[in-house]
Amino acid sequence: MDILSSKADGILTIEFNRPERKNAITSAMYQSMADAINDGEQDASVRAILIVGKPEIFTAGNDLEDFMKSSRPTDGVPLEERPVFRFMLALSGASKPVVAAVAGAAVGIGTTLLMHCDLVYAADNAKFSMPFAQLGLCPEFASSLLLTQIAGYPRAAEKLMLGEAFLAQEALDMGLVSKVLPVAELHAFARGQAAKLVALPASSVRATKQLMKASRKAAISQTMSDENKFFGAMLAAPEAKEAFTAFFEKRKPDFSKFA
Repeated sequence: MDILSSKADGILTIEFNRPERKNAITSAMYQSMADAINDGEQDASVRAILIVGKPEIFTAGNDLEDFMKSSRPTDGVPLEERPVFRFMLALSGASKPVVAAVAGAAVGIGTTLLMHCDLVYAADNAKFSMPFAQLGLCPEFASSLLLTQIAGYPRAAEKLMLGEAFLAQEALDMGLVSKVLPVAELHAFARGQAAKLVALPASSVRATKQLMKASRKAAISQTMSDENKFFGAMLAAPEAKEAFTAFFEKRKPDFSKFA
């Protein structure tokens, strides 16, 4: 199974389990995660959600071969019905607290999804990147809004426009993660934090989360919609075609011919 999900001691754990492909995410994996979160929301025994990868890799982001197939427009099917949207809507709309533990690379949506979690912890080998502009695309799932709120405009612009990778300490300084730990300690610590949430009054935790997120709920929804329009148009544009072709041909893309 490329996504492992389990429930124990009040915690729903969702784990990326495709290390042979650097945990690159397919449509089927997105759907599995969406289903797991939605199920956890309905299960009264689940009081916290924990998202983890492997010690050497969180996720390399989208599986590009699968992404190119699944991202093509389908007549009569809105983009919001795609599994990736279902997953992100389930994650961003979860009423229960979500804890994430990141070790190794968190590429693209691997970093984006963290902005919708509540407690985020990183191993000292963690490496984050959002290379959307490098692929001829734009930020996704309200990351253009949330990263600016988290890190401030100058740092957000640097990370989103240049798309260059940054390490755990910088992520901590930016406020993207709350704590950096040795790789060997990360998952146990994150699970311990989730266990603390489980032990608290569930209604209090949920109300606190709801109140903290209420002021930006409408802005997140609107930004997701705006980004989606740009993303869909840019996906069909020559720049993205050049970026993806260069990736599969293992060469540097040439954007000089595009205005």
